[in-house]
Amino acid sequence: MGVIGVQLVLTMVMASVIQKIIPHYSLARWLLCSGSLRWYQHPTEEELRILAGKQRGKSKKDRKYNGHVESKPLTIPKDIDLHLETKSVTERDTIALHYFPEYQWLVDFTVAATVVYVVTEAYYSIVKPSQEMNISVVWCLLVLAFAVKVLFSLTTHYFKVEDGGERSVCVTFGFFFFVKAMAILIVTENYLEFGLESGFSNFSESAMQFLEKQGLESQGPVSKLTFKLFLAVLCSLIGAFLTFPGLRLAQMHLDALNLATEKITQTLLHINFLAPLFMVLLWVKPITKDYIMNPPLGKESIPLMSEDTFDTVRLWIVILLCALRLGMIRHHLQAYLNLAQKSVDQMKKEAGRISMVDLQKMVARVFYYLCVIALQYVAPLVMLLHTTLLLKTLGNYSWGIYPQLNSDTPVENSLLPSSVYSESPPADGKMKVTVVQITMALGSLKNIFTPLLFRGLLSFLTWWIAACLFSTSLFGLFYHQYLTVA
Repeated sequence: MGVIGVQLVLTMVMASVIQKIIPHYSLARWLLCSGSLRWYQHPTEEELRILAGKQRGKSKKDRKYNGHVESKPLTIPKDIDLHLETKSVTERDTIALHYFPEYQWLVDFTVAATVVYVVTEAYYSIVKPSQEMNISVVWCLLVLAFAVKVLFSLTTHYFKVEDGGERSVCVTFGFFFFVKAMAILIVTENYLEFGLESGFSNFSESAMQFLEKQGLESQGPVSKLTFKLFLAVLCSLIGAFLTFPGLRLAQMHLDALNLATEKITQTLLHINFLAPLFMVLLWVKPITKDYIMNPPLGKESIPLMSEDTFDTVRLWIVILLCALRLGMIRHHLQAYLNLAQKSVDQMKKEAGRISMVDLQKMVARVFYYLCVIALQYVAPLVMLLHTTLLLKTLGNYSWGIYPQLNSDTPVENSLLPSSVYSESPPADGKMKVTVVQITMALGSLKNIFTPLLFRGLLSFLTWWIAACLFSTSLFGLFYHQYLTVA
């Protein structure tokens, strides 16, 4: 069997599916165009003329001496009796949406990567290969790269706006999250159970041993201060990227609550909004793990579950909350689309006049930026989901809740090829020699980048993404509730 084997075939099949099938059966397009979302159409100039009691025509006063018509903007009263018509979102309507290709690619590729991950996990649980690289890790990393790229593109769009204060908001929150990350990295493992300290110590020791075997003297690849400073900078960038998604989520949450009539829908909306807080608390040791591992049940202390089971349950909770957030996407997108009618209602309360073009732009821009809002909703969700999947695979966790179902296969056998420890194949060609050399190099890397390091790093990143989302959405909730003018 080759270095990748069956998984390479799976990757080729999924690449073919992405190219041939997904363009016709797209989850991203179905979420928008299934008929449940309705958008508000902007009124035509003729409709506005009829409502304002104006007739189309040109008088002598409208002409200049050189024969050109004077370009005066047509205005109407703001308190005009205007009612917007609604229409279901169709595939034809999505052509004019900004960032629709990026939205469709991110969602559909995430679906494909998730399917690859599920099939690969089933393959590893049944066959238990020992000389193959887990290629689902590459798919998850690609998903994270696309999500970060999209968020970066949206953030740079805010920086290009000269008049608004979006640039200042991004910079302010970036510095805020940098300070917050530095403070969090100081907290001991007794309060926040990431495993960063033990993971970094294991990484440094393994790297020093590797360098000593190569005949090099070193105190380690990087100091702890440099490592934490790099993490803080990374966290500040993630926080800046997630600033406007969190602020937008707060506004959509409030509007969705006003639209919801059923108690179960309102309850799910509240749980969805508090989901990042629940994820954050899962790694706060005194609140969750200490009470589960040492519950106050009188004189005797009987753990409710083992540590391995708790780690598995934590992964499942994060995934279920991500699934809930995906299930509530249409409620939030419809709440956003209703901003068009909300803006018109607010305009009717104001005195004065407004040009027809400005009124049409005010209504139309809500729908044209629908995919931008969808990306701000989906991208953080994708990041949370696939950092959790990476945490499970690279951290050598298990999906089995009960101890007897947990896998005993170490991560070295599921991530990188371990044939470096087996007998080398006979040298019957340059290609086999090259394969052996690559395998030995990967085997050396897996001794440096251990599951202990990945557990600490990915646990911290998963927790940080949830913390940023909750911080920004909480600030947005306060802003839209108390600081905006009603």
